Amino acid sequence: MNLCGEVRIRPAHDADRDAIWAILEPVYRAGETYCIPRDIGREDALADWFASPFSVFVAEIDGNILGTSHIGANRPGGGAHVANASFATHQRARGRGVARALGEHSKRWAKEQGFRAIQFNFVVSTNADAVHLWQKVGFEIVGRLPGAFLHPQQGPVDALVMFHELKGGPDEP
Repeated sequence: MNLCGEVRIRPAHDADRDAIWAILEPVYRAGETYCIPRDIGREDALADWFASPFSVFVAEIDGNILGTSHIGANRPGGGAHVANASFATHQRARGRGVARALGEHSKRWAKEQGFRAIQFNFVVSTNADAVHLWQKVGFEIVGRLPGAFLHPQQGPVDALVMFHELKGGPDEP
């Protein structure tokens, strides 16, 4: 797999579902970072990833899909001005800037859509690489949920709420 090119983010298409599943399946099977049943089937997993109100994106390097994100309103009604996003990268692409590119893209996309902030509701505290990356791209830990995630090896671990305000959005000067 050539990983020398630049990361390109684009909207996902139906033809990308196999590549997205190849990224999501090992993450879900490990059970260390998402509140998704470890034995979830392909169709249920993809239905969840592509569910409304989320828009799905893929990250490519030299035509190879190496990451995916979905971004949309965190909650309806009074929470619809805050976006939420989830990310996953292919195991062979980790440390190559794919997650960072997806994170930066999510901030730009959310701002363009008129969101005022992005909130990650449930970042598993033991996912140190993700916590570190999200802090590097401007997210703050604003809450800690003690023992809220049942890690398959470590037992109950904390989940973090992370937040990033999108200043200067389309409706602001």
